[in-house]
Amino acid sequence: MNNILFDLDGTLTDPFLGITNSIAYALQKLEVTVPADLKWCIGPPLQDSFAKILHESKKAKSVDDAIDLYREYFSNKGIFENEIYLGIENCLKTLTANGKMLFVATSKPNVYAKRIIEHFELTPYFKKIYGSELGGTRKEKGNLIKYILEKEELESSDCIMIGDRKHDLIGANLNEVASVGVTWGYGSLDELKTENPKTICTTIEDLKLTLLSLTGKSI
Repeated sequence: MNNILFDLDGTLTDPFLGITNSIAYALQKLEVTVPADLKWCIGPPLQDSFAKILHESKKAKSVDDAIDLYREYFSNKGIFENEIYLGIENCLKTLTANGKMLFVATSKPNVYAKRIIEHFELTPYFKKIYGSELGGTRKEKGNLIKYILEKEELESSDCIMIGDRKHDLIGANLNEVASVGVTWGYGSLDELKTENPKTICTTIEDLKLTLLSLTGKSI
């Protein structure tokens, strides 16, 4: 399993402030009450999160309008209200030094994902960054992983998906790709266990050692 697909939000970086501030900005502009808890919005496709919030608000507001307003804030400010998890860069550096091929596989629009990876100076560690299109194409992890396998001409048995939410693991399962769940992000342990990942890592150091062990590499 030398090809490793990494989720972005909640796996490589902690985007909590940027995402929740952007959602709050959009809802306030639409005069919709901002839910007290927005943590669950980190991970699923943005369209799905806004559809749920607007449905529960019982106000006839457009999901597309909400997303446009979200991006109004996110593209200029929210995108950088973000922090890289301590130890991630060392993990990526060690994996690439041991012959692993790394990719970003995120539901976030590709144009934003690239800016974030560049901002944290992580670009050299990844062969390519894959995300959704602004119109929503490939926002589902299953479709995104399928697309990556096809574009990179990879065998599913040679790949592994790393993520903090069930959506990452479900997408991997749909493509017969092994997965590893991580607990420092925004999914619960029970959520991850339900999707039967190869293993669940509680620390970044644990993840690094686990991924190295899959092909017998050492630090």
